[in-house]
Amino acid sequence: MSLYRLLRPALFAIDAEPAHRLAIAGLKLGPSGQPPRFDPRLASRVAGLAFPSPVGMAAGFDKDAEVFAPLLGHGWGFVEVGTVTPLPQPGNPKPRSFRLAEDEAAINRFGFNSLGQGAALARLAKRDRTRGIVGVNIGANKDSPDRIADYAEGVRRMAGAADYLTINISSPNTPGLRALQDEGALRALLAAVRDAHSPVPVFLKVAPDQSEGEPEQIVRAAIDHGIDALVVGNTTITRPLLKSRYGGESGGLSGQPLKPLALDALRRFRKASGGQLPLIGVGGIGSVDDAWERIRAGANLVQLYTAMIYEGPGIGRRIAEGLARKLDEAGFASIAEAVGSE
Repeated sequence: MSLYRLLRPALFAIDAEPAHRLAIAGLKLGPSGQPPRFDPRLASRVAGLAFPSPVGMAAGFDKDAEVFAPLLGHGWGFVEVGTVTPLPQPGNPKPRSFRLAEDEAAINRFGFNSLGQGAALARLAKRDRTRGIVGVNIGANKDSPDRIADYAEGVRRMAGAADYLTINISSPNTPGLRALQDEGALRALLAAVRDAHSPVPVFLKVAPDQSEGEPEQIVRAAIDHGIDALVVGNTTITRPLLKSRYGGESGGLSGQPLKPLALDALRRFRKASGGQLPLIGVGGIGSVDDAWERIRAGANLVQLYTAMIYEGPGIGRRIAEGLARKLDEAGFASIAEAVGSE
C-alpha cells in the first residue's frame, strides 16, 4: 500500500481546500528526488520540446509554482503551474472546492486565486531547468479593465521562466472569461499574444463545452496566429448524473464524470485540425486505459489532476509505466506512433 493510501483518510476527513494546502506543504517538506528514467519509447517532441513522458500534471494543483520540483521527482513527465494572474487576487468566496468521492470527481469555483505572477516568477527563476519541463498557465484578473492586455502582459513577464505558456480562456469560474473563445474576441486575443513575442511555445486551453462549429473556428484562429498546441479541455459546467451530495454545487466539474465529454471534445478538435496542431488531452483521465484511449484519439500529451486527489502523486509515474506496456501490446515502437491510431 502506498504512503498516500495511508494518509488519504486523514486528508479526506477535512475539507478539500485545506487538504490541498496540506498536500502542498507535504510536498514542500518531502525530498525532491531526481526525476525517474522513463522508458525511452515514451519520449516525444511536441512544439519543439522534448517530453520524457506524455503524462503531465495539469494546471490547478500547483497554482503558485511552489512544488513543481517535487512533482517532477514523483514521476510526472511535465508540470503546468498556475493559473497565475498579473495581480494577486483572492478568488471567489469559500467554500469553493468540493470532493465528490462517490463519483471520483471534484467541483471547484476558485476563480483564479493567485499570489500573482511576480510571486510565481520569483520561484520559477530559481529552478533547475535540467530537472524537467515546466509550463506556466496564465490568466486575467477578474476586475481587469482589459483582459486581453492581461494575457499579453502575462506572456511578456512569464515567458523567460517557462518552457511553454498556456493561455487559459476556459475556466468557468471567472465571469465572461469563456466569451474570449468567440471568434472575434479570440482572434483579437491571439493577435495580442502573438505581438507579445513569446520566445517559448504558446498553447491555448479551451473548454470541453463546445457548440457545433466552434472547434473549427478555434482551430483556424489558432493556426492563423501561430499557436503551438491546444489543451483540450478544462472543467465542465454541465452536470451528468452524480451520486454525491455536492453534485449541485456551482463551478467546474472534473474527474471521471467529465471523461466522455472531454474525449468527445478531443476527437472533435482532432478532426477539425486534421493533425496540424498538437493536442493535449485533459479531463477525466484516471488510469492507464484512460490515457491510452486519449492518445489513440489524437492527444500527443495528456494531463490530469483530479485523479491525483484519489490516487496520490505517484499516479503520473504509474500511468507512464502502464503506457510502456500498452506499446508492447499494440506493437508500437514509440508513443508518437500511437497518437491518433484509433
